[in-house]
Amino acid sequence: MKKKVLLVCIIVSLISLLSVTAAFADPIPNIDIQVGDSGGKPSTSSLSILLLITVISIAPALLVLMTSFTRIVVVLGFVRTSLGTQQMPPNQVIVGLALFLTLFVMTPTFSSINDVALQPYLKGELTQTQALNKAAEPMKKFMFSNTREKDLLLFMKYTKIEKPNTYKDIPLTVMVPAFAISELKTAFQMGFMIFIPFLIIDIVVSSTLMAMGMMMLPPVMISLPFKILLFVLVDGWYLVVKSLLMSFNT
Repeated sequence: MKKKVLLVCIIVSLISLLSVTAAFADPIPNIDIQVGDSGGKPSTSSLSILLLITVISIAPALLVLMTSFTRIVVVLGFVRTSLGTQQMPPNQVIVGLALFLTLFVMTPTFSSINDVALQPYLKGELTQTQALNKAAEPMKKFMFSNTREKDLLLFMKYTKIEKPNTYKDIPLTVMVPAFAISELKTAFQMGFMIFIPFLIIDIVVSSTLMAMGMMMLPPVMISLPFKILLFVLVDGWYLVVKSLLMSFNT
């Protein structure tokens, strides 16, 4: 069990460094600890260590934008907002569910990275740079299959790069933002569809209360139980998760 957790952590760390390979061709520097005077010579590795720490600090943001997490967490947020249940389920539950669903969706991609990049690197068959380049290909394949052509052309035209032959030739600096805005658009479209049935309930309850002359009674107090009842009767969480899983091209 510990080996599986360690393997996942290594893969996640590897993916988070993919976007840096386009700008930095040198491998990750070795960190040496020296006690005593350095003889007045400037430390050449200090800047490299600072850069490495900076990359590690932004790794979660890179991981969020390069996986299915964005779409999943936005849609789950729309579900809570459309129900009007305030903080139920809480943020920790939504983020936790989104993380595990992301791991489930990204398992084929992570397995491919493990086979073509991580294991050969651990065996010494690939260098650090070669392993990162190999790991970038499955991530690019996943992002390309879930990115709209319009969004991709937007960044390609802005950077004035030549039309690539395959998705492997698209730099990550173009692929990641195109994938991010495409995921946001898809998530908002799914959120709109989720809002419709609950909006109808709100309209019916508000119209009924106005017809009865009960304008001082907040419609939310009456519509909330009906929305929860509807969501439970149709097995809403099952339908939402099923729609999310089927919306990804892996």
